[in-house]
Amino acid sequence: MATSVTSQSRSGTATPRSTPCSRAPARSSGSSSREPWRATRLPGAEAVDQSVADPREVRRLQRRARLMQAALAMFAARGYHVSSVDDIVARAHMSKSAFYDQFDSKEHCFREVLAQEGGDLIHTVIAAASDGQDHRDRMRRGIQAFVVACYKRSAVARLMLVESVGLSPSVDEVRHQLQERFAHMVAEEVRLALLDDEFYANQDPQVFGRAVVGAVNDAVGHFLTHPGADAESLADSLCRIFAP
Repeated sequence: MATSVTSQSRSGTATPRSTPCSRAPARSSGSSSREPWRATRLPGAEAVDQSVADPREVRRLQRRARLMQAALAMFAARGYHVSSVDDIVARAHMSKSAFYDQFDSKEHCFREVLAQEGGDLIHTVIAAASDGQDHRDRMRRGIQAFVVACYKRSAVARLMLVESVGLSPSVDEVRHQLQERFAHMVAEEVRLALLDDEFYANQDPQVFGRAVVGAVNDAVGHFLTHPGADAESLADSLCRIFAP
């Protein structure tokens, strides 16, 4: 995981710009700092904003949302490769021309659905974790929120954890961006906990963040398709590993 990126100054010189993973550890009481779980601008598709003044734009966004919901249902039920644009527009009760007014291709539609649904899931995790009282509580709440949301919205989980894997470089990029955000949030919580929580004191924040994302994604993907653990028991088991 890169620890810094560069930005162009007006003179054209590349200058380093810090990212969450390049900041030095800050002392925290463990009870009040909730910085890692703040809401941020997320990658995702356009949302329907009823405050938009132009009625035509509102209708366009409504049509887009309708198509994306139909696409989500088809991709989750039948898989990306089997689902066609004809299937999507039939489910949405719309025309192919309406589809191509919104998306360049089926893959473009898939990327937008993945980005929007993944962004919504991140907001769910942020909202749950930010209510935690200390480092471990926030970690537990975040893990529990993710697992429960995936079980409740198995179509979205299948899209993120199964259908998107290896589909194309551009789809992989969206999935990796979503995983990066989860990993960054976990890593920052660990970074804040280094000075006042003995469990996290000797952990590498970046490695720990990646480990949480990898383990949680793999476990959820497995148990959604193989009976053996419900959402609560799976979340509890993962929390005992990463936030005992």
